[in-house]
Amino acid sequence: MKSSTSTDRPSRRQFLATIAAGAAAGIVPIGNAAATPGKKVRLGIAGGRFGATFHWHEHPQCEVAAVTDLIPERRAHLVKTYRCDKSYASLEEMVKDPNLDAIAVFTDGPKHYEHAVLALKHGKHVISAVPAVMAATVAEALDQAHSLEETARKSGLTYMMAETSYYQDFTISARKFYEDGTLGSMVSCESEYLHPGLRVLYGSADKPTWRYGVPPMFYPTHCTAHLVSVTKERLVEVTCSGWGNDHPVCKKNAFGNNPYWNETAHFRSDRGTPFPVRIWWEGPVWGRESANWYGSKMSFAANPGQGHAIWQPGKEQGHDDAGFPLVAAKLTPYEQPDWWKTDLLPEPLRHNSGHHGSHTFLTHEFIDALANTRRPTVDLYEALAYTVPGIIAHQSALKGGESLKIPQFTRPA
Repeated sequence: MKSSTSTDRPSRRQFLATIAAGAAAGIVPIGNAAATPGKKVRLGIAGGRFGATFHWHEHPQCEVAAVTDLIPERRAHLVKTYRCDKSYASLEEMVKDPNLDAIAVFTDGPKHYEHAVLALKHGKHVISAVPAVMAATVAEALDQAHSLEETARKSGLTYMMAETSYYQDFTISARKFYEDGTLGSMVSCESEYLHPGLRVLYGSADKPTWRYGVPPMFYPTHCTAHLVSVTKERLVEVTCSGWGNDHPVCKKNAFGNNPYWNETAHFRSDRGTPFPVRIWWEGPVWGRESANWYGSKMSFAANPGQGHAIWQPGKEQGHDDAGFPLVAAKLTPYEQPDWWKTDLLPEPLRHNSGHHGSHTFLTHEFIDALANTRRPTVDLYEALAYTVPGIIAHQSALKGGESLKIPQFTRPA
């Protein structure tokens, strides 16, 4: 898709400086934040549940200037959390505030597209919770993706998706291993997002919440980011299978009567990398977000709660239990650095935060990108590269595992 150049793209000098100083970690060094001393981004926050878990008020270049939530108690929680004295009864009112530079959209999943487009059309930069788009059907979700791309491109404003997996401590480590050549070439990657227990947030058949019956692959970004953000390859083809049962959730819901609790996909990238992904809402499994990166020189396993490890080629040949020759890889426990303790963040944000340390990074990345007029890491095209493959994966599951091509959204040159 051809798009015009947006005003948030970095200059050549900014781009080269960013690559040289921060490519391995995938973040812009704090030194860049000093480029425009005293400049503050005036931010409005929508969504008093997840939206209250970030750290905008701690960033030296951000002022939380307004908040909103439809529920008064949540709105009051935002006011207290961010020490903000201006609140609105709705996002529709807040986007009209001429004093706001940007809007943080942390509303219900199916509302992200609508609210992001609304903010962009009112001249506001946007950071949105995941996923970028979510609709009742595959066709509608794809229409939203095209519409969001067109709206953001025409506006010339910044859109960023707050994908936590990009800035998980272990994903930063994987990106460093890949960038410095420690992994070698990527042989394969696998990722899983297992979250049993979400049913408590579904409501009931009579009073469903937005989560009631949501297809797992409509919420793919916590997994797809594990490959795409590390190597920058794109997912181009998928086959997927689903599992469901006779529960009412799987029989009648707002997502085309999605029949699946769990979906398991096998993606292929534009470099031919195989990438299996599991997103499960039900089953006797340990809830987690985890990933394994298999390289030609080394492999890295990230399993929060169970320990991280690296495998390197073994030298001693043994035999398996059937007597066949076997060279076992050398296993070494990996002591995961707390990247949030480093100068990759401004000093006020160097503390642990939600989703494996990612919330402070997301806070800094959006604000710093706006303050310094550069493209954020998880920009519109990165966001669609994480989101759209899951939409097509669900379509594959509905078609009995048919192999399907994934539409590509290409960033302007």
